[in-house]
Amino acid sequence: MANVIIIGNGPAGISTALYTIRAGIETTIIGKDFGALGKAHEIENYYGFSQPISGEDLVKEGIEGAKRLGVNFISDEVLGISYTDQLVVKTKNEDYTAKSVVIATGTTRNAPKIKGLKDLEGHGVSYCAVCDAFFYRGKDVAVLGDGEYALHEALELLQTSNTVTLLTNGKTPAIEIPDSIKVNTTPIESLEGEEALEAVLFQDGSKLSISGLFVAVGVAGSTDLAKKIGAITERNKILVDDTMATNIPGLYAAGDCTGGLLQISKAVYDGAKAGTSIIKYLRNSIR
Repeated sequence: MANVIIIGNGPAGISTALYTIRAGIETTIIGKDFGALGKAHEIENYYGFSQPISGEDLVKEGIEGAKRLGVNFISDEVLGISYTDQLVVKTKNEDYTAKSVVIATGTTRNAPKIKGLKDLEGHGVSYCAVCDAFFYRGKDVAVLGDGEYALHEALELLQTSNTVTLLTNGKTPAIEIPDSIKVNTTPIESLEGEEALEAVLFQDGSKLSISGLFVAVGVAGSTDLAKKIGAITERNKILVDDTMATNIPGLYAAGDCTGGLLQISKAVYDGAKAGTSIIKYLRNSIR
């Protein structure tokens, strides 16, 4: 049976699911929280509600409607997407395969305000271990973060780099770290380097010499997930065509992560477009 996995349970993801499930496609949504809408106290500019509704309630209503139609929901953190004979969505707890995947996780990028971080992006500072680990073979690198996503990136780098250090920037690691990965919990003062990253300077005056720093704070964002499988991104958005398809066969994106008007109405439209496109794609692929 053809199936689709949608990453994100906001308006774009739910809208996609409403179309695919009604077309008889096994549909699974993987989400963790209410995202940016969870912080919206009142919404008055969305069609169909005579009174203001909170973002959290709007998401809950969407989820309940999708469940009624038979959409399967999984509460988990997505760490990456890869490809074998099918697309594979890797989460904290399990790997899931699908013939099509939709990224609908919004636009957040978690990057702390550290002096030198932005200036050295692309010159030693990276946001994707799978993409850039090759450039740091045999070198000393670090990962900035303290959760599952940071550990995932560190383990990826461990396969090719000389040493990997997890920098938590003053936080206590939220997960258990294997002995093969060094841990430094000292707050960071700045990054040093002229044309490329050379070292991390900590607030206590100590210094760590590294060639690469991989930012993995919080959970993987939309462009992080896209880059890991080779989808084309531009700044903080995923590039899609008129059908919401990326350059990777079977991989689609919808909502804020594709740029444009960052509104619920646009996310719902994107989801509808992605859903109808996926229906055609999957029907053609199984002929």
